[in-house]
Amino acid sequence: MAIQAINPATNEVLKTYQEMTPATVKDIVNKTHEAFLDWRSTTFGYRAALMRRAAEILRANSREYARLMAQEMGKPVRDGVAEAQKCALACDFYAEHAEKFLAREPVTTEARKSFVTFNPLGVILAVMPWNFPFWQVFRFAAPGLMAGNAAVLKHASNVPGCALAIEDVFRRAGFPENLFRTLIIGSRQVDAVIEHPQVRATTLTGSGPAGRAVARKAGEMLKKTVLELGGSDPYLVLEDADLELAAGVCTKGRPVNSGQSCIAAKRFVVVDKVRREFEELFVKRMSVAKMGDPLSEETEVGPLARHDLRDELHRQVEESITTGARCLLGGKIPEHRGAYYPPTILTNVAKGMPAYEDELFGPVAAVIPVKDEAQAIATANDSVFGLGGGVITRDLARGERIAAEMIDSGCVFVNDAVRSDPRLPFGGVKESGYGRELSSYGIKEFVNIKTVVVA
Repeated sequence: MAIQAINPATNEVLKTYQEMTPATVKDIVNKTHEAFLDWRSTTFGYRAALMRRAAEILRANSREYARLMAQEMGKPVRDGVAEAQKCALACDFYAEHAEKFLAREPVTTEARKSFVTFNPLGVILAVMPWNFPFWQVFRFAAPGLMAGNAAVLKHASNVPGCALAIEDVFRRAGFPENLFRTLIIGSRQVDAVIEHPQVRATTLTGSGPAGRAVARKAGEMLKKTVLELGGSDPYLVLEDADLELAAGVCTKGRPVNSGQSCIAAKRFVVVDKVRREFEELFVKRMSVAKMGDPLSEETEVGPLARHDLRDELHRQVEESITTGARCLLGGKIPEHRGAYYPPTILTNVAKGMPAYEDELFGPVAAVIPVKDEAQAIATANDSVFGLGGGVITRDLARGERIAAEMIDSGCVFVNDAVRSDPRLPFGGVKESGYGRELSSYGIKEFVNIKTVVVA
């Protein structure tokens, strides 16, 4: 089967790749396991030196990688540069902290000595999406390799060039040739990779159906999984909010990556007292976001990654309007070529509408009116998703209380847009998945937490 990389801005076929055969895939996994057997015995200092070199390569070539992302999935090039640099930050973070995070932990018992040690598992399969084609991989790979594991990557089929470029980063940095390998395969071969006896665990970032399929197969094989799935992050704009700040935060959070982010702001739960003024400010800010060629430095919103994704987003918008939502901005497919969709704001969004119930994976904002704080919290939690969220209020103690105790999600930001950070754990609850990436929690997901007792 052929795998094609297609530029979503021009519809041009960039390159065609032949899918690897099952025999080739099996051979690569075997070689990766062989590389792991040596790698697991290396020192943290040795691993860290190579990881820092990977960070240097990412920074030095960030513009080249950004151009590749723009061509394969439409990311504005300035966002791609920032993404490559964020990957470098993760590499440096784990190079510095992995040894401390995985240090033996002494435990006092009746024995002469008792402690907990953290050993690498082996080959980890990473099934990754296209929307952050470098960052999603490095936020797994940096801690995974620093922990002593090896990895095989099954990337999204529309970003094969990015997948191979990431493999090249590790090779150029001096990591063993087969320690991190890319598998150019479609989804139909994933089950066989999970079944491979040398694959010890799987991490997936992607859709709910993809997560369920991987979890089902991994569960059958009794193999560990970490899943980061969809999100429909609520941002609560309370009656005491600084509305200029609120409009700025919400505009920062919604069109990020052309709206194609699991942790993009999606549902704007606004108290009635301030809704009209907030909407005016929100429309004003969202309307000036420049949509255009992702290779242009001025572009803020590029095309969606594929035409079918754009068409599905438009269906969700139209169905929401048909059932009572009102469009304040955008909502029309542009006439020029490419999978573009304009920054769009819907208001009067209510339960039962796609804009309320579903994840809108594009630059579409859903304003949901509520009467007070209690209804805002209930509405925020009235979702199958639980990845991120925001609270905007002048009362920081109030915002902290709501964020820490009331919102059912993996992270909540007060007076700022949600973002991932190597220093903080990242992941969700409910249908947004389970397990954590990043920080000390992420590096411990794929290790054997082993008890040792010396009598």
